Amino acid sequence: MGDYRMAWVTVPDRKVARKIADHLLKKRLAACVSIVGNLSSSYWWQGRLERSRELLLMVKTMRSKTSALIAEVRRIHPYRVAEVLLTPIESGNPSYLRWIGESLKKR
Repeated sequence: MGDYRMAWVTVPDRKVARKIADHLLKKRLAACVSIVGNLSSSYWWQGRLERSRELLLMVKTMRSKTSALIAEVRRIHPYRVAEVLLTPIESGNPSYLRWIGESLKKR
């Protein structure tokens, strides 16, 4: 099970969310991207406390794709410092995890 990853990426709006999701899917860096809306983020930026509305991308991928995924998000993301965090998927529906792996193969 240790080969599967979830990437978490925050974005400013739905247009950017769709652009990044489609890009990662077309490059086969993601098997699925879920867009979660209506987040309220609070954070430190350049010495000031900031608040913003954002969306969250939940990107299902594999460990072997993570370096390329991070590079691509950084390349096309509008934020100067894009949030891209990865966590291992410890377990899950075995058939869904197999589907992730199959979906990421070049066709």
